[in-house]
Amino acid sequence: MTERAPECRLDLRGTPCPLNWVKTKLRLEEMEPGRRIEVTVDQGNPARNVPRSAKMEGHRIVHAISRNGAVRICIERAEESAP
Repeated sequence: MTERAPECRLDLRGTPCPLNWVKTKLRLEEMEPGRRIEVTVDQGNPARNVPRSAKMEGHRIVHAISRNGAVRICIERAEESAP
C-alpha cells in the first residue's frame, strides 16, 4: 500500500511563532476529517510547536521530515477537533 499524498501544502518558512500554528489550524478547519495537509516550517520552535499543538487537538502526525533547515510535517485532520 502506498502512502497517501497530502491534499494541501502550506509553506510557512519564515513565519514567526505562534502564527505557524494559527495558519495551520485555520487551514485544517477548512478541511474534511481524514484529509491531510503538509506544512513546511523552520526548524526549532515552529518544528516543535506545530506538531505538539496538532496532537493536542486530536490530529495525527503522519510524518515529520527535516531537510535543508526546514521541517515538512504531514498532519491528518481528526474526525472532530477539540474546541
